[in-house]
Amino acid sequence: MSTRLLICDDSNMARKQVARSLPDGWDVDVSFATNGAEGVEAIKAGKGDVLLLDLNMPVMDGYEVLQAIVKEDLPTLTIVISGDIQPEAHQRVTSLGALDFIQKPVNKEKLTEILASYGIFNGDAITDTIPVDKPEEKSIASIKETHVEVEQESPEYKPLEGSLRDCYQEIANVAMGRAGDLLARLLNVFVMLPIPNVNLIEVSEINMALSAVNKESTSGVCQGFISSGISGEALLLVNDSGFRDIAKLMGREPPKNIQAELEVLMDMSNVLIGACLKGISEQLDIDFSQGHPMVLGQHCRVDDLISTSSATWKRTLAIEISYSIENHPIKCDLLLLFTEKSMVTLNNKLAYMIE
Repeated sequence: MSTRLLICDDSNMARKQVARSLPDGWDVDVSFATNGAEGVEAIKAGKGDVLLLDLNMPVMDGYEVLQAIVKEDLPTLTIVISGDIQPEAHQRVTSLGALDFIQKPVNKEKLTEILASYGIFNGDAITDTIPVDKPEEKSIASIKETHVEVEQESPEYKPLEGSLRDCYQEIANVAMGRAGDLLARLLNVFVMLPIPNVNLIEVSEINMALSAVNKESTSGVCQGFISSGISGEALLLVNDSGFRDIAKLMGREPPKNIQAELEVLMDMSNVLIGACLKGISEQLDIDFSQGHPMVLGQHCRVDDLISTSSATWKRTLAIEISYSIENHPIKCDLLLLFTEKSMVTLNNKLAYMIE
């Protein structure tokens, strides 16, 4: 009898990666859910003997799914596959009943090993094929067509549409998790991770977007980065109200002047910008060279900080990640801004990666 397997992840790219990473020849009936609420309903409908669960999702996240499984005593065995690799995240999901935890991007050998260790997969009982829902097969085909279009339009970038946005968002999600893990270990805290916001926008829209979510006095740092065919700037904004808590968590005295706050700001930018760019470079198999960080301003409004460099920013691929610390008034907004020309290289990198 086939094992009913449910893959619950808001990213279409991630769902395909997990499906392709299942043990070869395993007799499974695969279903998909795009958020936690759909996942819970699918389990209730008998589609989830085994659940492969993401954590950062809209509507209902992975933690809430695990809580619902316990509360309603739902019959499923759960393995979490997430970009949130903080030690505390691992502890929380296992305390909520998850069998194990795998970091994204999923590794086929690791997944097979874990499934076998819990007796979920028996390598002696296999079939020739893994049935996968038809809609997902069509999605794979459409991505391959996208790859061809990008090559044919080599002088241009392809507009950021549904499938491409999803891919960029998943890449950002994994990189965000790497940076969040480093920050969590540095400060010994739990970092609240959002769903990254990815769009192709004008600089004026950056001003409006950040001003809408960040109305506090803010300090900011920017840092340029470059690779073959790719260039951009990283911008980190830290709410001024969080400096005392950040310094305390770092084991320092509360900052008493602008210079002391600047040291904290630079430490935060080194952690978040460096780790996030490294996470992206590892996934796309590229190397970034980073320039020296520059202070945009301290104790300013967001739009004042942005305007100091707006002359060099035009239309851009913007990845926005808002980090916050549980039980502390600390909020950091990280913005990765890629030039339009970079999208030709980035799109082709993504197409090769998901083929």
